[in-house]
Amino acid sequence: MTEAAEIPTPDKNDETFWTTATTLMEPSWTEPTTDDTFTMDERVHDAVRALAERISTRARAYRTAGKPFDPVLMAAPDVQLALLRSLYEAKQSVDRLAESAATVAGRSGANYAQLGAAWGGIKRQSARLKWPHAVVRKSTRESIPLHYAGGSAVVHHDADADAWWYTATAADQQERESEAVHSTYAEAIAGATEFLLAHALPDGQGPA
Repeated sequence: MTEAAEIPTPDKNDETFWTTATTLMEPSWTEPTTDDTFTMDERVHDAVRALAERISTRARAYRTAGKPFDPVLMAAPDVQLALLRSLYEAKQSVDRLAESAATVAGRSGANYAQLGAAWGGIKRQSARLKWPHAVVRKSTRESIPLHYAGGSAVVHHDADADAWWYTATAADQQERESEAVHSTYAEAIAGATEFLLAHALPDGQGPA
């Protein structure tokens, strides 16, 4: 296994940057500590509570009346139901983000055993069932769709040039079509991901 000190850290302008970035490093993560998980709980709760206050009919009534919504009102059963509904939305968000992460990782070299290990240690077969399109054979010549950072891209193989290229539409509706210059599909995915991230919308904003 690769130790953190042995993982190369080239700058983005280094010629080895993308080759390094698309090379799977092992181990890919360290186990979260108890403090890490408590911090995650707090941040998720903050986000979910904010949504619950937006959708709660009781909280809306207070806003309409021009009155502050006292935090103690979070204990009201109807507000707790709004919180539960918000937690469901959080779960949906996690599932969408997990599918995106699994797809980017899988199409950049991770296998189903590694995806399953990252997802709490589920079996390879379960990971394949959960994300059936995350891992593709490296010999494939089909176009590969990618959804990331609110945008989408399709990675293609140019058989004549034996190279990969992509078309992408970002969350801000900016579009790009790359040249067929990427030697592997992982490099093309990395380029598409960089473009989508550069044109992601600020948190809380949707497409125009």
